[in-house]
Amino acid sequence: MPTLSDLVRDHTDLTDEDLEWLHALVSDWQLLADLSFADLLLWVPLASGGAPPDDPGRPRPAPAKGAVPGWVAIAQMRPTTGPTAYPKDLVGRVVRTGRRGLIDVAWREKRIVREGDPEWGSGIPVREESIPVRRGSKMLGVIQRSTNLSSARTPSRLELTYLQSASDLAQMISDGRFPVPGEEPNLVRSPRVGDGLVRLDRAGRVTYASPNAQSAYRRLGFAADLVGEPLGEITAAVTDTGEPQEEALSVVLSGRAPREVEVEAHGTILQLRTIPLVVGGNRIAAIVLCRDVTELRWRDRELMTKDATIREIHHRVKNNLQTVAALLRLQARRLQVPEGRAALDEAVRRVGSIAIVHETLSHTPDELIDFDDIADRVIMMAGEVSAAETQVEPKRTGSFGVLPAEIATPLAMALTELLQNALEHGLADRYGTLEVVAVRYGEGPPDRIAGGVQVWGDWPGGADASPHPGPEADERRLVVVVLDDGVGLPEDFDVESSDSLGLQIVRTLIVGELGGRLEFRRRDGGGTEVVVDVPLDHHRPPLR
Repeated sequence: MPTLSDLVRDHTDLTDEDLEWLHALVSDWQLLADLSFADLLLWVPLASGGAPPDDPGRPRPAPAKGAVPGWVAIAQMRPTTGPTAYPKDLVGRVVRTGRRGLIDVAWREKRIVREGDPEWGSGIPVREESIPVRRGSKMLGVIQRSTNLSSARTPSRLELTYLQSASDLAQMISDGRFPVPGEEPNLVRSPRVGDGLVRLDRAGRVTYASPNAQSAYRRLGFAADLVGEPLGEITAAVTDTGEPQEEALSVVLSGRAPREVEVEAHGTILQLRTIPLVVGGNRIAAIVLCRDVTELRWRDRELMTKDATIREIHHRVKNNLQTVAALLRLQARRLQVPEGRAALDEAVRRVGSIAIVHETLSHTPDELIDFDDIADRVIMMAGEVSAAETQVEPKRTGSFGVLPAEIATPLAMALTELLQNALEHGLADRYGTLEVVAVRYGEGPPDRIAGGVQVWGDWPGGADASPHPGPEADERRLVVVVLDDGVGLPEDFDVESSDSLGLQIVRTLIVGELGGRLEFRRRDGGGTEVVVDVPLDHHRPPLR
């Protein structure tokens, strides 16, 4: 299904500014459909010289002055307050001039055109009306308003108020005054017509309040009838808590300015939207839509409180871990046994890598982490603790991206261990390079890796040379390569039988906890390459 933008750009001569206006109109025209109890269909003229597909090249008379080659329907809206006249989708339909007579007249005469007698083409009575759409002095298109009359009856006062407001709003669209120039597009959760509607006169007094609107104000604390009351003044009075109030509240709720506000009193929160009705250059009335959002806002507040609590917990965990690391560091300084001091130093680094993750989580609104920052800090920490004579500056290539906390914490610990292992064993007492390369699969074609680093499925000699198959095309995975140009692996090295505590921790975290794959390889020309492959969508069971 083509979008509104696609249809406009493919079939019309409208500019980007015109397109923005149409987007603003369509984002807010549910209001007109509900007030009218009618379907809306937005037609825009085809580009000059365009030939509608339902007119297959046959010669036709030259269009009359002011006419267009044809029309394309770019948007459709059905009412929530009444039956639809068009169950089928009509967006994308192209017709030639003359097939929609009222649309042609409205475009040519630049006025709203109403049909007196209903049409019966679809088997039900439908009253048609055409509303020109104008931006400033420029005509952009025509709205076809179609009312299903199959359930017609004597209208109530509510329906009469709706229809009068719809008529005023249609005139504003025809005059180029709606959507309101410069106003932000309508919010997704703005009040709807059915939530509650109040109509004001020019002075800001209520001339009609729907039952839902009346009930909403009773919950707010105003028990009397709203009709005849100045809405701005009574709203300011019932919401007065002794605290300074927004000065614009009374102005907005008197119908003089288009705006959305929220008011609260007696445990009730109302969302109010004011739309001044300006016809012929004069403000003749206003409608105020109101919606009780008490439960929604309380739920939002609970979620905010819960998020703040979780962030505070991460902050305190980080502080506690830093305290533990400081105590271990103090204890290490007091030890005279080199092996014991080295063991405590390793524990400090492990605790520090976990603390970095919790520090990041304490600043995020959810449990997702931009791991690049954590990786850079872990790499920097490894470089700081390396011996001065090694002259090694670790670096990162590629991006880890955003990771969930349950992957970030074990991955940070594993990365810490691998970097420390490379510095202590592969690059001890020598110059060299230490690099961390990150590649994500399953999110489009992976970037080529700098420096010729090979990953799963791309080993020298082809994919068949790899000890494991590469990731599936639709599988989201993170592959991390830690490489150095040090002394390399011993001939009899086996990570599964190694008695190194650090390597046992890495294997437990990557294979056991994250369900990933881990392999140590010798590099051509010397050095070691460690490949870590972790699934991102789910944790696989440990490999056996």
